[in-house]
Amino acid sequence: MTAGLKTIIYPVKDLARTKPLFAALLGVEPYADESYYVGFRDAGQDVGLDPNGHARGMTGPVPYWHVTDLRESLAALLAAGAELLQDAQDVGGGKLIASVKDADGNIIGLTQDPPA
Repeated sequence: MTAGLKTIIYPVKDLARTKPLFAALLGVEPYADESYYVGFRDAGQDVGLDPNGHARGMTGPVPYWHVTDLRESLAALLAAGAELLQDAQDVGGGKLIASVKDADGNIIGLTQDPPA
């Protein structure tokens, strides 16, 4: 089960140049501002900038579906023919992410919030 698309991650080559653009677009400062990730929150949406995204195969923005059970959702996508790009990974505090590619090469991201 999903809670919808709430996160989109953009692969970027230059955080210093891209960060002000998204701050101007969204009208907010980043809630996370690290050398490996910059994150913004606006109108219930998370927008992330990933300077390592291109190296991990991201060719454009990747939407992340928020799911209640990431491993179950990942298994269902793989059984339906998706190709694994990134297996389930804890990115801090119990938050899990994973990604797959569909038959047309579109990347589908999954994320599960940490237990409350």
